[in-house]
Amino acid sequence: MTDLEIAVQDVAGVRAALEGGATRVELCTALGVGGLTPSIGTVKLAVDAAPAGYVHVLVRNRGGGYVYSDDDVRTMCADIAALRGTGVGGVVAGALTPEGRIDLATLGRFVDAAGELPVTFHRALDASTDPLVELVRLEGTGVGRVLTSGGAVRSLQGLEMLASMVREAPEGVQIMAGGGVRVGDIPALVAVGVAAVHLSARASYLDPYPAGPGGGAQELDTTDPVIVAAARAATT
Repeated sequence: MTDLEIAVQDVAGVRAALEGGATRVELCTALGVGGLTPSIGTVKLAVDAAPAGYVHVLVRNRGGGYVYSDDDVRTMCADIAALRGTGVGGVVAGALTPEGRIDLATLGRFVDAAGELPVTFHRALDASTDPLVELVRLEGTGVGRVLTSGGAVRSLQGLEMLASMVREAPEGVQIMAGGGVRVGDIPALVAVGVAAVHLSARASYLDPYPAGPGGGAQELDTTDPVIVAAARAATT
């Protein structure tokens, strides 16, 4: 059975993913900007609510592109190091050079900071100049999984590239399809041989309590266990 990973933003999301039958979660915050590092308090409560190794954590200190300053890298390395020993199942990170290639030096710092924790390389790969070429360069880096849309806006549009990635991935590197995934897309993604499918399974609702003048949008996201269950069924 193909693994199902759900991107969640809180402890309630972890519980919804469990209820729906997801294999694991990627815990983050601010999915509206592609996801950022969650607070350590959120991490600890999420780990407490889930089986061992269920919670993987995105480490991305800011929005925008994936070319990072040394301060950015040091911040993310400190966050990764802080996750060791918390019971998380792995970390999700990535970085590119200004030329659009995987920043192997920065990635090495992330892997070193992770120690024994498994490392997933996130969709920075899709922003690289040639995702298939860059995928091959992950050989021997310590990365065990890649989250990718096949270089497309939506994974369903990247099926051909995803199939090539499955064939060309270095030994020990799984391909996980993610990026604009809808439940109806999942059978086609599974058919090209990806090891996992990643989606947020989000539903929106309006917060009935006012945020005050200038307090921001009232629409909030929640992880929907019904969508998770439908996605789980679609992977079989």
